[in-house]
Amino acid sequence: MLPARVVAYFTIAMALNADGSYEDVFADLVDGLSWASGWEDEYPSPSASAIFQARARLGADPVEAVFRQVAKPLAGHEWADSWLAGRRLLAIDGTTLDIADTPVNDAEFGRPGVGRGEQAAYPQARVVAVAETGTHAVIDAVVGDTGTGETTLATDLIDRLGPGVVLTADRGFYSFRLFQRAVATGADLLWRVRSNVKPRHVKTLADGTWLADVSPSSGRGWRTVTPMRVRVIDYEIATSEDSAQSYRLLTTLTDPDEAAAEDLAAAYHRRWEIESVFDELKTHQRGPRIVLRSKSPDLVRQEIWGHLCCHFAIRVLMAETAWH
Repeated sequence: MLPARVVAYFTIAMALNADGSYEDVFADLVDGLSWASGWEDEYPSPSASAIFQARARLGADPVEAVFRQVAKPLAGHEWADSWLAGRRLLAIDGTTLDIADTPVNDAEFGRPGVGRGEQAAYPQARVVAVAETGTHAVIDAVVGDTGTGETTLATDLIDRLGPGVVLTADRGFYSFRLFQRAVATGADLLWRVRSNVKPRHVKTLADGTWLADVSPSSGRGWRTVTPMRVRVIDYEIATSEDSAQSYRLLTTLTDPDEAAAEDLAAAYHRRWEIESVFDELKTHQRGPRIVLRSKSPDLVRQEIWGHLCCHFAIRVLMAETAWH
């Protein structure tokens, strides 16, 4: 029987050979483990069936636990693009992964519509993650089904924030309740909002940004909710000679002496680094158009946590290389 430790390593190794057979992945893995032990340990090559049964015995929870144990911020204070106003700069966003087309995966995760009443070719799992913008290290994540929206899945990630960070988010994440929930953790926020969000002007600051109060516009007891004081940054980025894209950001960093408007705008656009993180996971690590192999929901989750562990290990190696 394969030891649980080896099976956990195997789930991570699958991320490096996403289209290889179980036997090929195991051969790659044991070569590394044997080398690490000074060639003292040897592992017989099991059958694909034995590996599948070992994965099923292990389940997803231990691999998720490995990720949560090791996934920590990596950026040192000397990495200027990883910090804003002395706080660690993070980004939150979501993506989806194609998974094996089995009835149980379809029932558990669902598949999105693609227009005209049709559905996608494969079921999909949704992943929402928090990453360091400077190092691309994913430091927290949650896995769910496609029927659950990103903002709903994000609540667990929001609740695990704390002081000393600035979380950036695109306009799709903003709601008063989620913003309020994030503020309550002690984290600072820098979120883009849609044009239908109407902050109430309080005071214009010397740098052209302005203090405002934001309140909910719906929901139970919304008229009696205490407003939140934020700082508003409005600016445009030219997209051609005769057009520009408008941006409105809300931040809890209300002191211009601590965070200048230009620094806030530049920091928000580093939020796009999390899109590169997802590209690293889905294109360069997993491989383009590769469908996750696992045919049951628990093993789908196990495989995804293995990918996240693998990606984090790669970012650690890259960070250590940069330090030295």
